[in-house]
Amino acid sequence: MLEIENLWVSTGEKEILKGVGLSIGDGETHVLLGPNACGKTTLALAILGYPAYKVTSGSIVFDGQDLSGKTVSERAKLGIGLAYQNPPEVRGVKLRDIIRLIAGGEPWDPLVEPEERLATPFLERVGLNAGSFLTRDINLGFSGGEKKRSELAQVFAMRAKLMLLDEPDSGVDIDSVKLIGTEIGKAAKELGSSVLVITHHRHILQYLKPDVAHVMYAGRIISSGEPRGLISKIEQEGYERYAREILGGK
Repeated sequence: MLEIENLWVSTGEKEILKGVGLSIGDGETHVLLGPNACGKTTLALAILGYPAYKVTSGSIVFDGQDLSGKTVSERAKLGIGLAYQNPPEVRGVKLRDIIRLIAGGEPWDPLVEPEERLATPFLERVGLNAGSFLTRDINLGFSGGEKKRSELAQVFAMRAKLMLLDEPDSGVDIDSVKLIGTEIGKAAKELGSSVLVITHHRHILQYLKPDVAHVMYAGRIISSGEPRGLISKIEQEGYERYAREILGGK
């Protein structure tokens, strides 16, 4: 589903990704770990094609197509969905209507559809009460956990072939982590989607059951392997010591 080879990415004059290689198969769930500012979010935004993140070398191939030269909207239409780490507030656009548009419908018209039925199931799936959230502007006044759930509802409505989930478990309580993790796993299985989850914590992984874990450090993926063992080692040693071991003190 996704094949990244020797990817170098810069923003402004700063090189952030330095030769990243990553392969995700159809229907696989991968988790990406690493310290703050190591390049995890940059990788997600580069996959989606954000103009501020310039690919200076290497390639990104999604579902057999080279993504070079394709815009964010073109990549989204191919089936790449991103749930943001810090989703923005959007005034004047109802959460109900953006979910309907993402799902291939039209903004809600009560004369045509007296009771809203397209966006409601996606909101209920992520634990947001439809009666309270259908008419609210996107993320306006939402708590951190509500924003995360709103993002997931949109990605689910999109039926993404590849879900890029940037810290879906940050800033949420333990009950939300369980619901979010469980629903991501269910949706991935139902849709046959591949998933890349960026996280700092192991708690969500017990619900996702990822196939492979990767550790990113200083703009490179320095190791990949069985998630449980790799995460346990990181928790015991910390990223700095682990990276020194892997890189031989370099």
